[in-house]
Amino acid sequence: MLPLDVSAATNIHALALLEGDPELSAVYKHILRLDPAGQRFGAVLRDTIDQLLNGEVTGRYDWKTLFKTEKTHAGTLVEINLQREFTFDDGIDMDYRIAGVDVDCKYSQQFGAWMIPPEAMGHLCLLVWADDYKSRWSAGLLRIMPDWLNKGNNRDLKLTVKAEHRNKILWLWRDADLPENVLLHMEEADREAVIAPKSGQARLNELFRRAQNRRIGRSVVRTVAQQKDYMKRVRGNGGARSALKEEGIIIMGDYGSHRRIAAELGLPVPREGEFVSTRLIEVTHGRNGQPSVHLDGRMWACARSGEVSPAAPSLPSHSE
Repeated sequence: MLPLDVSAATNIHALALLEGDPELSAVYKHILRLDPAGQRFGAVLRDTIDQLLNGEVTGRYDWKTLFKTEKTHAGTLVEINLQREFTFDDGIDMDYRIAGVDVDCKYSQQFGAWMIPPEAMGHLCLLVWADDYKSRWSAGLLRIMPDWLNKGNNRDLKLTVKAEHRNKILWLWRDADLPENVLLHMEEADREAVIAPKSGQARLNELFRRAQNRRIGRSVVRTVAQQKDYMKRVRGNGGARSALKEEGIIIMGDYGSHRRIAAELGLPVPREGEFVSTRLIEVTHGRNGQPSVHLDGRMWACARSGEVSPAAPSLPSHSE
């Protein structure tokens, strides 16, 4: 019997393996039950990259600025953080024990460059890839077979999967969206304007002013603020919400009420630990079908280029 969702199995080879390998099927089903949409898995990869960048202390936002030793450590951190998130048991011979099966975990920032150790022969491997520049990630399962590997000559005798045999990988998620590293993907002029001010508060104000209508993760806020009390710098009472209110800009967080407002405005809905800013303008009902929301007794929509915004309405508290 096939697993709950075979849509990730993109070719006949993977489907045949799935039907003929009960351990592969069991591990596949178990992981998809834990994370059907892959949101938890993607969040772990986002958090791991941010952990390596350590932007709150270093101000870094670009993978290329990591030291070689830090990049080498990425695989270990992915392995640890996935185990912590999903509470996988320790393996007997491999990294994890999932659904009673030993599974090794291998991460690569370059697709296809997973380094397979000799002791993984015959075992299942969880192959993970993430690319911050493409904002994409993948994770799949492969039973390691000698004929499917390139012959290596490094001192650890680690091998890579032959390109022609990558179709044997049973993908759990393929080319999924990696939560965006907003600083990395901003226009250069906007990024320079964000990081230029000496004050952490001024930098955050500029971030929410220039990165509107897109999800901004908490790690980006930490990197820009470079202050321990970074969350205070977002809120009202002197934070970015107060500073930008007169410009008509609101900053929605992951509260239920804020998520509802973002959805009604047709904007990306903030997920846990995320923010979305936008500039509003007061409208009457039926502005060419543009999404609108009722706040402070008036109707509001996202302002268009050239429109002058009044002061923004107040957002409901997290308890509303």
